[in-house]
Amino acid sequence: MQNQKLLPSYFFFLLICLFHVSSSLRQNMQFKHAENYEGSSDLVELEYHMGPVLASSPINLYIIWYGHWKPTQQATIRDFIYSISSSSASYPSVAGWWKTVRLYTDQTGSNITGNIVLSGELYDFSYSHGTHLSRLDIQSIIKTAVTSYPTPLPLNPHNGLYLVLTSYDVQVQDFCRAVCGFHYFTFPTIVGVTVPYAWVGYSGAQCPGMCAYPFAWPKDSPPSRNGGHDVMGSPNGDAGVDGMISVIAHELAEVSSNPLVNAWYAGDDPTAPTEIADLCLGVYGSGGGGGYVGKVYKDSWGNGFNVNGVKGRRFMLQWVWNPLKRRCFGPNALD
Repeated sequence: MQNQKLLPSYFFFLLICLFHVSSSLRQNMQFKHAENYEGSSDLVELEYHMGPVLASSPINLYIIWYGHWKPTQQATIRDFIYSISSSSASYPSVAGWWKTVRLYTDQTGSNITGNIVLSGELYDFSYSHGTHLSRLDIQSIIKTAVTSYPTPLPLNPHNGLYLVLTSYDVQVQDFCRAVCGFHYFTFPTIVGVTVPYAWVGYSGAQCPGMCAYPFAWPKDSPPSRNGGHDVMGSPNGDAGVDGMISVIAHELAEVSSNPLVNAWYAGDDPTAPTEIADLCLGVYGSGGGGGYVGKVYKDSWGNGFNVNGVKGRRFMLQWVWNPLKRRCFGPNALD
């Protein structure tokens, strides 16, 4: 949906923290009528539409850092990417979270890969396409990255996935209004080939209450079900980056299960699909939903997290829809 209308009471939260334009009012109505805030098998009709998933192993992930980034911010995001395929993190882990994503298959029965490799990075410090970007400009940024002299990123149509991250001072169409990130596929007329990609913006300066929840709370929002606003400290000391990581996880899960927008989604409109992470907006632990994150952990400083990563990192990742359990699920679930 291009134009979003505000919903009253606690459903306001479900709307304002939209991570993907495909999260429609249909989804909000599903939660409105559900007693189980972790999702209900009676209300969700997630279907497979015979398209591919990202099953090739490994998936080579290429990051384009657009704008100015602090090294500490980049290190935190890299460690999250490394954590997806790592078996070294303690339980519950990022890799355990990704196991739910891996349950989705293509028409040959091949599962989404568990091997995502950070295979290249490009630093676009010069803001090659300016600081006010349209959605289509994201594809042009990828084109610039794969043709950059003297060290371009590889153009990999076989098992490549491109992640464009925009810094605090970059405004992107619909960012902070309707989306915190999105995924799609490139047009050959712009990039030269069709490859899946995702974009996520840094919200710490522009809209932390929208895109860095639960480490910030939306302005003028009603209290959650337990009467408070549940703002908690971010596990890596940067609410904008920690919020971004949950959005990155959200988009990676969806681009892997619906890379060409013809695989796994609910709803009748492929131009506005409700995907496997859209079904679990705002749910991070058991009992979550309606503005309540659910049962999560807190470190000794009171910072919230629900999974562990490499190098002792901790992250807060939104749950995704488990097709076997037919509900939202994460490795920190109590049942």
